[in-house]
Amino acid sequence: MLAETQITNLLYRYAECIDTGDLAGAAALFAHARLRVGGPDPGGETIGADRLLGIWKSLIVLYPDGTPRTKHVVTNPIIEVDGATAVCRSYYSVLQQTEQFPLQTIVAGRYHDRFEDVDGQWRFVYRDLTLVDMVGDISHHLTMPSTAHRAGLAKSAQDPPEFGL
Repeated sequence: MLAETQITNLLYRYAECIDTGDLAGAAALFAHARLRVGGPDPGGETIGADRLLGIWKSLIVLYPDGTPRTKHVVTNPIIEVDGATAVCRSYYSVLQQTEQFPLQTIVAGRYHDRFEDVDGQWRFVYRDLTLVDMVGDISHHLTMPSTAHRAGLAKSAQDPPEFGL
């Protein structure tokens, strides 16, 4: 399978895992990666998959069907392969609908990712989760904003987390 196909499949698999409520499966995609979650420095604070899973479990609302009632739409992947490494820039939009919340876009942003090929299989090695461009009503997707604040992911109790979901 072509590198570009494997990489786009990883982008789409992430969205599928999150939208089906498989937070552990989504985090496992980043088992060999560092994830930027904040900080003013372009290098920013990075965390591993285990910490990311803990953050997701504390922030993402899962409904009785076991899902967050979202659809993550990943578009416009620009993939540049250089031997056994690659970079990709893409857009994401997160749609949500619940019984009490009409279908709408709740957040949009960008992913900047790096990948490596290990024995013919591509995997994430880095994702910048701080590139949130637009935030709508995330009140049905995330727990109380104060949870994000306590996790160190928001500037104040009223601010949304500094990372995309």
